[in-house]
Amino acid sequence: MTPDELADAVASGSVDTVILGFPDLYGRLLGKRVDAGFLMENLSGGTHVCDYLFTVDMEMEPVEGYAFSNWEAGYGDVHLVPDRSTIRVLSWLDRTAFIMCDAEDQRTHELVSVAPRSILKRQIARLHDMGHEAMAASELEYYLYRTSYREAAVGRYRDLDPAGWYIEDYHLLQGSRTEDLNGAFRRHLGASEIPVESTKGEFGRGQHELNIRYADVLAMADRHILMKQCVKEVADQQGASATFMAKVDETEAGSSSHLHLSLWSGDVPLFPGGRDLAGVACSEVFEHFLAGWMEHAPALMACMAPTVNSYKRYQAQSWAPTAMAWSPDNRTAGFRVVGHGPGLRIECRIPGADVNPYLAYAAAIAAGLDGLERASAPPPAVMGDLYTTEGQHHVPTSLREAADAFETSTLARAAFGSFVVDHYAHFFRTEVAAAERAVTDWERVRYFERI
Repeated sequence: MTPDELADAVASGSVDTVILGFPDLYGRLLGKRVDAGFLMENLSGGTHVCDYLFTVDMEMEPVEGYAFSNWEAGYGDVHLVPDRSTIRVLSWLDRTAFIMCDAEDQRTHELVSVAPRSILKRQIARLHDMGHEAMAASELEYYLYRTSYREAAVGRYRDLDPAGWYIEDYHLLQGSRTEDLNGAFRRHLGASEIPVESTKGEFGRGQHELNIRYADVLAMADRHILMKQCVKEVADQQGASATFMAKVDETEAGSSSHLHLSLWSGDVPLFPGGRDLAGVACSEVFEHFLAGWMEHAPALMACMAPTVNSYKRYQAQSWAPTAMAWSPDNRTAGFRVVGHGPGLRIECRIPGADVNPYLAYAAAIAAGLDGLERASAPPPAVMGDLYTTEGQHHVPTSLREAADAFETSTLARAAFGSFVVDHYAHFFRTEVAAAERAVTDWERVRYFERI
């Protein structure tokens, strides 16, 4: 929707509320609901929000130790500037439009360096300086429950009623039983200018996958978090719930967010070519980008797996990768190469559904650019079962390990800047510390009576 079309919708009364939103460090949508008539008087003016939103934890508690914003500095404001290219009406909300915003310093008007959308935009700018652009697509998996969010919270998220009662990977009968939800997701997303390819049952009870059509990488990151918002809000409207946890239950498959990426120059795809790499007809650009992404993936792991829960997904024979290896069309590899010709792309299978897409895509571009700049060569492809192949580098096994690697990464500091790296290293360690303080159900069941 263009600004003029939004003005017409506001004038006709079909839109009376505009959500100004932005992603926080977790990739959650935060922001304000603004009266549409008031906003249209100065659309470019945007709004202001407290800068503590880039330093809070999941419970919205201000966390000490950040240089960006703190009690000593008084927790001031940042300016939310609407990105006019992102205006859309959200069909699942009444008379409501949405605009994605960039966070700017209200004095210098520069992008807030630690804002996830800023981090991705800066890596996109580096790509553009080389005459390249990235196209991307996110596959997202989630579990559906017939238990409402409110009921789940009251019950401490125990004894949830899954929407399916047997594994339904590609199963059409079981999938039909959740069409009241998944069908609504598809229709609402399509009506809200987020084009959908498909939904399908997945390898867990009540688990599903929703695929959005590919787009330029910034638009895809925006679509990614709006899709999650749609799924949660529509499920909530129907008295159900959905979770994008990477590992919601130790007895069920984890939920992934496979990321597909390719480079282009205008309408020209840069990945296909005449080189033969393990049977893949590719270009030098493809080789170098894949090499860089793979080389730096361990150091940038926290950008792909940002929670303590993320690392419980990486188990053998679980459909989640455990090896930092690549292979053509091999679902046991961390990097799976799929497609051919203009459709040739790299599928990174490492991120879980809890990923912040802005950070993950920014990390992919930063790593791939380093491979391009150094003309790096990827390791040999590994065929067969990567779960049992010896000699492979294992993905980091904890957020603590990933945070340490991120903080000491020279690539991360060169690409994102030390201020940003220190900010996010503190953010990741805050999550680790919170998890280590918690007393869990597992501990109570194991030790309450018998220790």
